[in-house]
Amino acid sequence: MQGEDPFEQGSASILRQPKAVWATAGASVVAFMGIGLVDPILPSIAKGLEASPSQVSLLFTSYFLITAVAMLVTGFVSSRIGGRRTLLAGLALVVVFAALSGTSSSVAELVGFRAGWGLGNALFVSTALAVIVGAAAGGSSAAILLYESALGLGMACGPLLGALLGDASWRYPFFGTAALMAIGFVCITAFLGEQPRPARKTSLLDPLKALGHRGLASVAASAFFYNYAFFTILAFTPFVLNMTPYKSGAVFFAWGLLLAVFSVLVAPRLQKRFGSLKVVGASLVLLAADLVILGYGDHTTAIVCTIVSGAFIGMNNTVYTELALGVSDAPRPVASAGYNFVRWFAAAAAPYLAPKIEEWSDIHTPFVVAAAAAVVGAVVVWARRSALTHEAEELEPKHATEDGVTVFAG
Repeated sequence: MQGEDPFEQGSASILRQPKAVWATAGASVVAFMGIGLVDPILPSIAKGLEASPSQVSLLFTSYFLITAVAMLVTGFVSSRIGGRRTLLAGLALVVVFAALSGTSSSVAELVGFRAGWGLGNALFVSTALAVIVGAAAGGSSAAILLYESALGLGMACGPLLGALLGDASWRYPFFGTAALMAIGFVCITAFLGEQPRPARKTSLLDPLKALGHRGLASVAASAFFYNYAFFTILAFTPFVLNMTPYKSGAVFFAWGLLLAVFSVLVAPRLQKRFGSLKVVGASLVLLAADLVILGYGDHTTAIVCTIVSGAFIGMNNTVYTELALGVSDAPRPVASAGYNFVRWFAAAAAPYLAPKIEEWSDIHTPFVVAAAAAVVGAVVVWARRSALTHEAEELEPKHATEDGVTVFAG
């Protein structure tokens, strides 16, 4: 994080954590696995349920649409029932709806179950960082590093699990996720005690009010366009690559590893040297160039560009999170909820619009549109740099000790 090197201060203590921290971090890995789990099996699901790519892509749309709306609810819930109960409620919902997803007999059923899954995941991951920070040894630096590592590992392993189980049947990855989350539920029940509740309860409108701040609104707007590009890659590229679950899973596993490395190791150092705005602006432009090459290259080029995009996505995830949490004077959970509310709408739109755009035009155009969105995100950062300059240049690390931070997948 800018202004400190988390590895100098946190790496020594990151492995010496209470069981409660490891239980929460382990469940976080599985929760983030759920995002990319369906990537390698999207073509298999389409074939098995006799559905078009745009219909199958609704698996992402329903998931993230519910996630976006849930951002207004999670703070409201956790500030009233406490972090532990919020985590368990989220895990329980994921277990139920992931298992139900595996029983689906139609795309409509699967889309509906994924929506319920999205609600559970939102409740869980929106509370996990605050719980990890509250229970961790070694200060917030080590705790945040552990959380970001869990995020990256989950994003990398999700496609791999989807490929390994999905090679036998597209239903098995859903059952596997339900089983893993059930284990997480048991571990958190056993090892995590009740967390202190915040002094002030969060209202449903607080995140929307926080978006009245120019800086936070600017970050959210830029992240909206960035997320459109991000989820065009995640949800549409599997159809373009048209590979077996194993090969597709390997591609997105490599993509996830780059995402994790650049998010946890590279981005903080680049921020410290160049500043947040320069890093995110350059990364968005490079992501746009990568998307254009991906869209017009041959099959091998498309594979390479898909993997390389993980580096730019990892850097953007880290920088956007820090910008959102530090740019305004709103409490961090409130500011983050408002920011996530805006940006996850793009994550819901891209998986549906990308295959539709292909149907209306050709296979290249969805990537051109995504590249244009990434450029717009960079333009927003440049145009609103005065509202972001204070955070980007003078940000002092805010320790995540406030009442429940909401950080979700970067």
